[in-house]
Amino acid sequence: MSGFDTSWLSLREPADRAARNPALLRKIDGLFAGRQRVPRIVDIGCGTGSTYRSLSARLPEAADWLLVDYDSALLAEASRLIARPEVKTLQQDLTDLETLPLEGVDLLTASAFFDLSSLSFCENLAARAAKHSVALYAALNYDGRIIWTNRHVLDIQIVRSFNRHQTTDKGFGEALGPMATPHLKTVLQDLGYEVLTADSPWRIGPGEEALHHAFVEGMVAPVLEMGDLDRASVQSWRDQRLADIDQGGSCLVGHLDLLALPG
Repeated sequence: MSGFDTSWLSLREPADRAARNPALLRKIDGLFAGRQRVPRIVDIGCGTGSTYRSLSARLPEAADWLLVDYDSALLAEASRLIARPEVKTLQQDLTDLETLPLEGVDLLTASAFFDLSSLSFCENLAARAAKHSVALYAALNYDGRIIWTNRHVLDIQIVRSFNRHQTTDKGFGEALGPMATPHLKTVLQDLGYEVLTADSPWRIGPGEEALHHAFVEGMVAPVLEMGDLDRASVQSWRDQRLADIDQGGSCLVGHLDLLALPG
């Protein structure tokens, strides 16, 4: 799976927190109401622990969290930032789903993760979750929409190429990219889950120039890799996009959240 550095994860975390759909968060609030047993939560592709920081205050304080990632450096940073004994970490290659500990788990979470995954990965993970009657909260999956307030003639072509790149192999096989949430919803419904989905777009505006700059810069290499546009055109688009940001330009990046409850 493609790695992410801590600076990018730190930069995007406030936007992620603001984007999470409030209606689905309220549903999560009620999952453990009145229960005596300590909830057990597993967060996969945890990075530095942003999902924990977004959800922990909404869940019982004594909840038992296991944060899972293949990257030891990200896990070390998560442990440093969270520093709570009830939050444990596990380094694991997530392509090996058979050893992912789900027995007795109440909620499986993942943020900005399933759009990097393949259909077979989603099917296998959903089947394991259903076997153990585990609820799933899959947030912030990219849905293919990128819309700038000030349009550029190449925006449509750039986004089309970027979206094609999102379906290339990110470590799990051919990725679902923008179709991740619809496919995951269908798979889970076929397994008897009640599935709710809702919008969770980034709205990047004034005051978030650093994130907006990094996002635009991060699009350049994937678009060039697809070969639909020549380097000069992409660089010209990039330069004008960055100049627009500095003049107060805004952007919407579409995401979808999903909450699946066992039948």
